[in-house]
Amino acid sequence: MKPAFCLVPDPAPLFAARAARFRVLAQGHDLAPYLGFLAGLCDAQAALAADLPPLAPPPTEQLQRARDNAMPPLDRAAIAGDPVLAETARRFLDAIRDLEMPAPAAAGLDELRRNDGADLKKMLANVLADAMPAEALPQHLFLAAAMQVHMARAAAALDAKALLPLATGVCPVCGGPPVASMVVGRQGAEGARYAACACCNSQWNEVRIKCLACGSTKGVGYQSPEGEEMPVVKAECCDSCQSWVKIFYQDKNPSLETVADDVASLGLDLMMQQTGYRRAGFDPFLVGY
Repeated sequence: MKPAFCLVPDPAPLFAARAARFRVLAQGHDLAPYLGFLAGLCDAQAALAADLPPLAPPPTEQLQRARDNAMPPLDRAAIAGDPVLAETARRFLDAIRDLEMPAPAAAGLDELRRNDGADLKKMLANVLADAMPAEALPQHLFLAAAMQVHMARAAAALDAKALLPLATGVCPVCGGPPVASMVVGRQGAEGARYAACACCNSQWNEVRIKCLACGSTKGVGYQSPEGEEMPVVKAECCDSCQSWVKIFYQDKNPSLETVADDVASLGLDLMMQQTGYRRAGFDPFLVGY
């Protein structure tokens, strides 16, 4: 049985499971306060996703045009001005106003909730471009979380069987980079590798031992956290483009979740900062580290 090429998310259960995973990972972790904070964000994401009505898929002609031109069906460049996204963002920001957070983050949230439509649209465009300006990092992190809700709902409206590969390491739904990849153990896909998008939360099948940044199969190697005999996370490194992306082994630990475990495995990022490789995966929740 051939593994499915693409899996689109079921938003509310996905965010609820991610929140639960963040809470498990927070226990005894050096990043416990931050992981607990992200669990709260995910709770709000799950509640909002469950409360909102399903989104309609893009028009048939837009989907066909995307297929004909090997483009993602969700056009990031056009989404920033979507009024549904703006309303989703406002509802999400209201939902987290009582969430316990550090003072700088709370100030950023208050400022964001007072911003007019033009500023909000500009920051949403930044998030869609995977740009998280350091001078307004809390605001962009909150909007990235809101964006995940909207994009997951938009992805869920698509027919996964109609999606086609675009390029190695490119999300076939929204065109974004992967946060990481996962070797899965689920029935019918045992040992298959799926890359995961942190923006729309879709997953797509990729060949193993292949760089997700440049597509090379030469000079691909693996580094793992020091002191771990059987690591469930490694850095997949490419000597061709000098980049690396995390790979998780869910077949060894079924509880792994790409976004939550990406943040919790920050130690691997710190280790890789001492090498000549650059991180190619993108996670808005890790930008400040």
